[in-house]
Amino acid sequence: MKATVPRADFRARRSITPRTCTEGGEARIFAVGDDWQSIYRFAGSDIHIMRNFGREFGGVFVARSGVHRTVDLGRTFRSVDKIALAARRFVLCNPAQITKTVVPAGEAEHPAIRIAWTRRESGDQVLNETLKALAAEPAPPGRKATVLLLGRYRFIEPDMHNLRRRHSNLTITFKTIHASKGLEADHVILLGADSARMGFPSMIVDDPLLALVSPEAEPFANAEERRVMYVAMTRARSTVTILASEARPSTFVTELMKDPAYDVATPREAQERTHTCGQCGGRLLFLPGGEGPGWYRCEHIKHCGNRMPPCPACGTGLPVRKEPKGEKICGECGAVQEPCPECTDGWLVERKGRYGTFLGCVRFPDCTGKSKKERQVGKRTSGELDAGKRQRPLGKPGRR
Repeated sequence: MKATVPRADFRARRSITPRTCTEGGEARIFAVGDDWQSIYRFAGSDIHIMRNFGREFGGVFVARSGVHRTVDLGRTFRSVDKIALAARRFVLCNPAQITKTVVPAGEAEHPAIRIAWTRRESGDQVLNETLKALAAEPAPPGRKATVLLLGRYRFIEPDMHNLRRRHSNLTITFKTIHASKGLEADHVILLGADSARMGFPSMIVDDPLLALVSPEAEPFANAEERRVMYVAMTRARSTVTILASEARPSTFVTELMKDPAYDVATPREAQERTHTCGQCGGRLLFLPGGEGPGWYRCEHIKHCGNRMPPCPACGTGLPVRKEPKGEKICGECGAVQEPCPECTDGWLVERKGRYGTFLGCVRFPDCTGKSKKERQVGKRTSGELDAGKRQRPLGKPGRR
């Protein structure tokens, strides 16, 4: 008997078991699967069948059990190297995934994975700017460039009619990542890569009743969500653009940005205007103001809430402590500020109090650091004091 299983996910043992394969005598099983793309645990897919295939379905030969042969299909005819190899590195962060060699479809001269920041009010604008930039790139011969918009959930789908009308020189489609398996496009735009309950990776916890009938869970954090990300990245031939919240980026986005091996193109402001919060170790993000100057805010807004004004000289940079003098120097304009003696983030600015002018921290009232300032304006010399005594009005003698 021969059994062929052309399925990338391998449904649970209810479909094919060692017993059903041996009912007709000698049996041979030919199975095709990719544990890197196993993303249907909620539907009964059991990744452990692929990882333990020899033990589950292997034959017996010369008193040896679990006899089987594995052939890697490592060549991809879709993605360029800066996508295929980055996606391989990303999915193999889970040591339980089967190690495989990947041969890319071609080589890219520039970073093929890009990050674009979004804010609550600018998501549509960033998406349109991204599509406009992709339309400016050379199109494949004889056809329009294809763009696949991907979302972790269907509710993320944008106004497709409007997008197609505005970017008629592109072929644009939207799919959830799960529905995109087997599809490909010249460019992929991943929407909603935010750190939220229904962000990506999803933070929704499975119902305990579902866990009773689902395959065994994996110990590695976000193991299946990481494979979902792998599927999203490998739908692209040329570029992957990830749209992420600047204030609450996905942990996957942060991981891609921090490791230079991924060769990810990050926004300019992410490189020049992102600093470490001295209160919690998070990121201080620059938020442009509407009509006035912007400000810097810690990404952990609900837990830290640290806020900083920009450099008073240029209005955009952030003075950062420089050794060995410990001065606060703005990275944008080079202006030097006197550091606060109490906190690591702040610097001193002139303030007025009950007893005169003093230098206080810009983070007041969160920080009460201050320094006495010598009074320069209106300071009188000893000669001026003597003259004042001689000019005392008559009838008002000084007290003895």
